Amino acid sequence: MISAIVTSLRHLLGWVVSAFPSREDLMLENLALRQQLLALHAKRPRRQLTGLYKLFWVALKTFWSGWTKPLVLITPRTVVLWHRAGFRLYWTWVSRARRVGGRRRVSKEVRALICQMATENPTWGAPRIHGKLLKLGFHLSEITVSRWLWQIPRTQNPAKRWLTFLRNHREAIAAMDFFTVPRSRLAFCIASL
Repeated sequence: MISAIVTSLRHLLGWVVSAFPSREDLMLENLALRQQLLALHAKRPRRQLTGLYKLFWVALKTFWSGWTKPLVLITPRTVVLWHRAGFRLYWTWVSRARRVGGRRRVSKEVRALICQMATENPTWGAPRIHGKLLKLGFHLSEITVSRWLWQIPRTQNPAKRWLTFLRNHREAIAAMDFFTVPRSRLAFCIASL
């Protein structure tokens, strides 16, 4: 009987204490309301929330369990989205800072050499440039060469390529003239000179 009375008094006392917020909760709630009031009265053409404001709410969410009560300007979902965006940004920054894995970077010297070979020899493709680079002592794959070839701007017009073809094969080209010869049964024969 006495233990039941003690337990009920304990529960009653706990309920009374929990009904009144602690001093820390009141201070945090007051700080949160003041922060929103400052954001509301900010002199900007449009009410845009700064990064510091977002950081304040993300930190408050992390350290205070009652952070949703004083929210007026934004919703709790917005704060959670800010937190996720910050998390994504942090891990993007961390993963770029230490680049350990992946393929080796192609030096500027090799890129310039690929560009020079491609512009001076427009008929060369990736296999031939790759072979020349291997002979020069640069060890990279043919796929890497072809990736860099795609990034080189091609300003040469098709007429110049056709002239190059004609100059290279002028000995083998024979001029031909086609004409028709009418025959006796109204059939035509195509002949060449």
